[in-house]
Amino acid sequence: MNLRPATSTDLDLLRHWDEQPHVIASDPNDDWHWEEELDRTPDWREQLIAEIDGRAIGFIQIIDPAREESHYWGDVAENLRAIDIWIGAETDLGKGYGTQMMQLALTRCFADPSVTAVLVDPLVSNTRVHRFYERLGFQCVERRQFGDDDCFVYRLNRENWHRSEEKEVNR
Repeated sequence: MNLRPATSTDLDLLRHWDEQPHVIASDPNDDWHWEEELDRTPDWREQLIAEIDGRAIGFIQIIDPAREESHYWGDVAENLRAIDIWIGAETDLGKGYGTQMMQLALTRCFADPSVTAVLVDPLVSNTRVHRFYERLGFQCVERRQFGDDDCFVYRLNRENWHRSEEKEVNR
């Protein structure tokens, strides 16, 4: 699996994925403004397409939540990252691709030695993804309302990520 930057050539694919019931269920109230955002490359954000053998299977966005323009996360500490992740086609769910994507994203985040932790904000109702994040070492730190979305905030501290990486190696 590899991650490559999302570009305007991915517009139709991302719009299609946005219409899939499992994507809507996990992110019902966001408008990603793909037409504008795919052509922007602010230094606080990466938008990535996950591919296997050249076939796009999912999307990842990594942001610096202290620096991003909308202040979605509110007042947060410096040296954090926040990740959005989803698999595009329902037929690609349950195959371990999300775990691979998240491991690549976390490696990318923690490659910067100043990054202390990574945040995610799944819907409270999405219990399957809670277990996914917990298996990766994330811990639920609060319940929070983001616009119309009732979410849990999960956090993975750098030291917990290294421990989860060691567990993977020792399996």
